[in-house]
Amino acid sequence: MLLTEWKLEEAQRVWFEEGRVEGRVEGESKGELKGILKTARAMFADGDSLEKIARNTGLPLDTLKEELHVQ
Repeated sequence: MLLTEWKLEEAQRVWFEEGRVEGRVEGESKGELKGILKTARAMFADGDSLEKIARNTGLPLDTLKEELHVQ
């Protein structure tokens, strides 16, 4: 039987690092979404249809309608 002893400090360091990585990934995802929404708003302001915006951004129509305040 293999036993691994973890010191509390080492465990906390690992948890902290895992949290940093997860936070970084989540932040990048949110930043990417903000950029896509900015593009969608610009396309909408230029008169592009919601269908075209959805096709080019990959965003669902429901999301576009909500973000662009369109019914």
